[in-house]
Amino acid sequence: MRYDAAFAARAYTMKLLYDFLPIVLFFVAYKLAGIFTATAVAVAAALVQVGWSWLRHRRVEPMHLASAGLIAVLGGITLILHDKTFIMWKPTLVYLLFAGVFAGSQLWGGRPLVERVLSEQLRMGRRQWRQLGWAWIIFFLVCAGANAGMVAYYDRAEQALRAAAPAAAPAAIDDLACERDFAGAALGLCREAAAREALWVDFKLFGLIALTLLFVIAQGFWIARHAEVDDGNPENGGADCSTRS
Repeated sequence: MRYDAAFAARAYTMKLLYDFLPIVLFFVAYKLAGIFTATAVAVAAALVQVGWSWLRHRRVEPMHLASAGLIAVLGGITLILHDKTFIMWKPTLVYLLFAGVFAGSQLWGGRPLVERVLSEQLRMGRRQWRQLGWAWIIFFLVCAGANAGMVAYYDRAEQALRAAAPAAAPAAIDDLACERDFAGAALGLCREAAAREALWVDFKLFGLIALTLLFVIAQGFWIARHAEVDDGNPENGGADCSTRS
């Protein structure tokens, strides 16, 4: 039985929707109450996800646990210091962590991590598994770089605002209540910084999800050319191809 790219894309999509739930809640909370409330909501959602996974399956995926740990630490620092820099860099750090883990498995782990996860459902040669592993590493690095670029884009506006209003309180820079705290040229710079902050939030949800879905779909069609799945027939020693890894 040939690998079903459409089936795999749907399965990955459902998993991604679950994995991206804290980001969706972050986006909604940001639109309603600002970045610090959104950070608190995202931290709570990530911790609830970990707890739910443990209660339901008595295990938590290592990558999921690492991501939740980072958002809890960086989100906590963001709230304690009232400095959004930490939460804005979180996606880049998560993707770099994932890239590092995948690269370690490729170079020193004996088998690529993606092979360890999918080998029960797919049959591919060692070369193809390694190619797929490197594709994931490149994808993680692209996402890390894209978020870093968006944060740098916002940071330039923030630095311009700080230079134009050196006497502004740190809370005014972090909250960006422009009409309340700024006037004149600084007001325009504050509005620009607020627009770029909102753009980063939009990218964090829509941009990263779009990049991930495009990559998963492309990966599915690539796998369809290079792999076969077991057909579930006991006579062939096959496994059910719908089994989730």
